[in-house]
Amino acid sequence: MGNVREKIILGSFIHSPNRGKVEILKNALLLINADGKVIELIESSESRYSSILNESKSSNALYEISSHQYIIPGFTDLHIHAPQWPQLGKALDVPLEEWLQKYTFPLEAKYHDENFARMVYSDLVSSLLKSGTTTAVYYGTIHKEANRILADICLNKGQRAIIGKVVMDNPEECPEYYRDVSTQSALEGTSDFLNYVKNHSKNIDNRVDVAVTPRFIPSCTDEVLQELGKLAKRQSVYVQTHCSESDWEHNYVINRCGKSDTEALMDYGLLNRSTILAHANFISENDMELIKEEGAGIAHCPLSNFFFSDAVFPLRRALEKGLRVGLGTDIAGGPSPSIFDSGRSAISSARALENGVDPSINRDQRGRKDSRIDFSDAFYLATKGGADVLNIPTGSFEKEKHFDALLIDTQIDNAKISIHEDVDNDQDVIQKMVMLATRSNIVRTWVSGLSV
Repeated sequence: MGNVREKIILGSFIHSPNRGKVEILKNALLLINADGKVIELIESSESRYSSILNESKSSNALYEISSHQYIIPGFTDLHIHAPQWPQLGKALDVPLEEWLQKYTFPLEAKYHDENFARMVYSDLVSSLLKSGTTTAVYYGTIHKEANRILADICLNKGQRAIIGKVVMDNPEECPEYYRDVSTQSALEGTSDFLNYVKNHSKNIDNRVDVAVTPRFIPSCTDEVLQELGKLAKRQSVYVQTHCSESDWEHNYVINRCGKSDTEALMDYGLLNRSTILAHANFISENDMELIKEEGAGIAHCPLSNFFFSDAVFPLRRALEKGLRVGLGTDIAGGPSPSIFDSGRSAISSARALENGVDPSINRDQRGRKDSRIDFSDAFYLATKGGADVLNIPTGSFEKEKHFDALLIDTQIDNAKISIHEDVDNDQDVIQKMVMLATRSNIVRTWVSGLSV
């Protein structure tokens, strides 16, 4: 069965409404309305449970899953470079600047070819849905038609998405063959794409939205950054950009602007509740306070940080300060499209930050104390945390949330997750799922109650 709208699902549900606690509700009933939103979640201990269960059976409204299956919220991926999909797994052994100039920009320039864009983006969106990404935040390219094609494909395949036309108008930092021909054309391209998505005949439920997308400060002129800030405020749309990702980029902004990325973005009008900051590895305590004050969110990309930033984002510190944080794969800087993998890497990188990795340094001096996170944090970031960054009502099974969800089967051939009832408690089951589940374990994906 694909469509679970106006159905009642019987089974085990796992979600994390708040950081620090992951709940597993066994043999519960989840009621879904005609719009694909959660009506309520009824536990087996409630007095009305039996009557609702019996009524759902008699009305043929019951959708029952197996005892070795679990339903979890769909994943939110806060940072994806859509045109880099063909590059996934390549050139991870070179510095970031070389990776961009030699590999990435030439690939992104190819998206003037509409047939190429359609082929790549169709495969990308399908693959991400199969990997459990129900909400995707995409960087597109500078090309008008290619960005429209990506929006069309997301709408046709049912993925919830935020897409941005990448802005690159600084001739000093962008190659001649791949940049906006002028500041005006960059702004017009952004406005045109915004209007295309907002007025799309298939976008009746705002499944796809738009983000103003200066690639990062080095690729943009002051004029375009200021005007994009005005546009974002005028149109009330998302903003996405890279922030303090690497030593080079972080120091470039300080030298050019006399302040950090965070402070500069604030001055340009690009830091607010709808802003998604990718990486943010080198942000200071002052930057954190400013991000928190403005309500902006951070896309934590642990896999690509390992390869290109030579730094670990202080995740636990950010969470304890109350910053909004979710996960990003950073395709193709991160070599996996799976948010499961990003969550596991978030755990590993936080542990590396706490313990340190250089054996020549004394253990007591090697790491940063109290930096580790656990599986519950990873699960929260992948689901409710990412949704909260975007202020989208999904990521958990609370009332009025979109039923964006994954059906996880622990007994799939070649991807079995061994669960032993006499040994494993509920939290053990969740931990095993977070640490061991693969794409193969995801047997169904729903967005707003529709199978995609």
